[in-house]
Amino acid sequence: MYEQILVPTDGSETAEMAIEHALDIAEKYGATVHALYVVDTDSMSLSLGVEQVDRIRQGHYGEMGEVRERAEAATNVVAERGRERGLEVVEHVSAGRPHALIEDYAADNDIDLIVMGSHGRSGISRALLGSVTERTLRSTTVPVLVVDARADDRD
Repeated sequence: MYEQILVPTDGSETAEMAIEHALDIAEKYGATVHALYVVDTDSMSLSLGVEQVDRIRQGHYGEMGEVRERAEAATNVVAERGRERGLEVVEHVSAGRPHALIEDYAADNDIDLIVMGSHGRSGISRALLGSVTERTLRSTTVPVLVVDARADDRD
């Protein structure tokens, strides 16, 4: 049923919860897990400027090496945990608009399932901050499993 599972990660606690779900499903079906970190260049452009953001989109991080390190560390967590379970894990880092790159990556890699976290924001908070998860749900035809970060608060 699932051969290729994508788990977008940003290294947050919410992403951690999604990672565990993705790995559990991958283990059950013997699927390959794809760990994707997207450097959100839209949010970075306000502080860096267009020229620096264009360089990052092209993979030239320059003095922004810490961004690349943070991205690689986040995908590495998925890779290490997956390999501990005997799973094949593909790591990928890209830069741009997160929901668009998640959609593109899913289409380009024949992804069967996207597993991602949701911060559970609502109302004005979600309207102001936007939601990568919500935008991904709207833009892709690939099934998406949303892991609600508030689930731990309900126990």
